[in-house]
Amino acid sequence: MSALLTIEDLRRRARRRVPKMFFDYADSGSWTESTYRANEEDFHKVKLRQRVLVDMTDRSLESTMIGETVSMPVALAPTGLTGMQHADGEILAAQAAEAFGVPFALSTMSICSIEDVAEATTKPFWFQLYVMRDRGFINDLIDRARAAGCSALVLTADLQILGQRHKDLRNGLSAPPKFTPKHIWQMATRPQWCLGMLGTKRRTFRNIAGHVKGVTDLSSLSTWTAEQFDPRLSWADVEWIKERWGGKLIIKGILDVEDAKMAAATGADAIIVSNHGGRQLDGAPSSVSVLPEIVEAVGERIEVHLDGGIRSGQDVLKALCLGAKGVHIGRPFLYGLGAGGREGVRLALEIIRRELDVTLALCGKRDIAQAGPELLYAPNDPFGTGRR
Repeated sequence: MSALLTIEDLRRRARRRVPKMFFDYADSGSWTESTYRANEEDFHKVKLRQRVLVDMTDRSLESTMIGETVSMPVALAPTGLTGMQHADGEILAAQAAEAFGVPFALSTMSICSIEDVAEATTKPFWFQLYVMRDRGFINDLIDRARAAGCSALVLTADLQILGQRHKDLRNGLSAPPKFTPKHIWQMATRPQWCLGMLGTKRRTFRNIAGHVKGVTDLSSLSTWTAEQFDPRLSWADVEWIKERWGGKLIIKGILDVEDAKMAAATGADAIIVSNHGGRQLDGAPSSVSVLPEIVEAVGERIEVHLDGGIRSGQDVLKALCLGAKGVHIGRPFLYGLGAGGREGVRLALEIIRRELDVTLALCGKRDIAQAGPELLYAPNDPFGTGRR
């Protein structure tokens, strides 16, 4: 693991260790994947100002996200099927995040349940909510998150219906995996992954299985979500969710200024500028490209976070300079998890922390609170569009 120096190094190692169907789930987007690619590519367009002969001692990355102290303004994003990248993946990732001092958000579509993660950790984590047709189940899910001591609820707003993800469909993605010749071959060529899975009882959606009335088959994620996710979800639903929850609320999936204004009007504590990692509306803009206008529109009314395309500490700093209060990483920690379990997640966080720390210093600042547009080479036109 000591030879792995970048998130891309972790990605290549994970690809060798995780069965293709699950690696592809983490490493792909919807339709043509143009938005998935743009999330990363647009960060390269943002340039930083190099400053020299400044005092670089006593540096600090400590910050806050929704009022919680964090060792750096980075959270582990909610990702489905995390426990299929590595046995007990959500537990291992939550433990690594806790030790590192950053938030961990557990997905509704996790393999390890809310209770599994709560039992294995000592500090509160966040819980991400998908709203389904069975409102009784959703009420129970919110209550379970509260009982587990979760400190924030992350309401995902951009997945009422599932975007078409070609790789998942071609791979026949399921949890647990099907035992067809193709799937057996994929698993047989990943013996360490198989040994880990044999050693755990957590192989399906444990927040769902045994909790939803009338649901008998969880083998097909796309079929189940098509049947269960509620396409009627609207802004009117935020009020009852907020009231039922009674704690800090984050709305994830905002990509438009008008939606950002509506989210701010709900009284939520934060929004996450996100296009679901390029896995929903293909052809939508990258998260980072719309961040500045959303910050300008609502940044004084609600805390703004960014999700999508972060692959380095440099990307984190660029997002902060463009107005984000914090960022969420999904694929980087999944690559780390697939590459080396809990230690791989810790390494992914350490890579980003080290890059963020050094980059901030080379831009002439010692405290992450000083990150702002003055660190950008072209603060009024970071994407080279000609706008002034």
